[in-house]
Amino acid sequence: MTTSSKAPKEQPYELLMSTLKQLRLRHFLDEWQSLEHQATQENWSYAQFLLALAQGEAARREQNRITRALTEAQLPYGKSWTNFEFEKVPDLNAASLMELAQTTHWIETASNILIFGPSGTGKTHVCSALGRSMVELGKRVKFVTATALVQQLQLAKLQLELQSLLSKLDRYDLLIVDDLGYVKKSDAETSVLFELIAHRYERRSILITANQPFSQWDDIFPDSMMTVAAIDRLIHHATIIEMNAESFRKQAAAKRAAKRTQN
Repeated sequence: MTTSSKAPKEQPYELLMSTLKQLRLRHFLDEWQSLEHQATQENWSYAQFLLALAQGEAARREQNRITRALTEAQLPYGKSWTNFEFEKVPDLNAASLMELAQTTHWIETASNILIFGPSGTGKTHVCSALGRSMVELGKRVKFVTATALVQQLQLAKLQLELQSLLSKLDRYDLLIVDDLGYVKKSDAETSVLFELIAHRYERRSILITANQPFSQWDDIFPDSMMTVAAIDRLIHHATIIEMNAESFRKQAAAKRAAKRTQN
């Protein structure tokens, strides 16, 4: 007497559902029946049917990856290229910026980006949009304000865990440090910033925004030699972006004032 490995004819759908659950093919599970109907109506080949299911599953997984990565990145909410007003920063080279947003080569070569400009000119918006682009291209990103980062580094150093924290930050291909100019060397110990910069030099990328030019960075680091050493490491492999414009908030306030005058 022989036994057959074939499933009973009355059970294929039930077995398919349970197998898809076991394989965790969520899109297959949700969409195969509707796609089967479409395939029958349009006379798809078996390969076309399988390809449609596989492409849907791949797209679902990629979207889930992006969602998880954005949660991890902690980028400021709602700041993307689609809602950045380039016309308010007329001197900004939008083409060069978008070129950076469309490639990961600069991250893969551990290059940095430094964005300078007065407060309110969209530096945080640009670095957030650029961070999102890198996430979508498969890179791990972390956004943190400079003041919060200094506090974390200071605490780790006091607990003799600074090297451990620096190593943990290495998991991120791009570390975005926003508003460096708000850190002052009067803080408990800003030399930890130099240790971070030196640690990531030629290993991982940093994106820094600052409202102070390099000439004023002596206000950040404990001494001028450390300032020079930090700047030297940052600019060795770096793209520098200047956003010289009037504050967006001032522009908006001026428009509101003008409307009130007209009314």
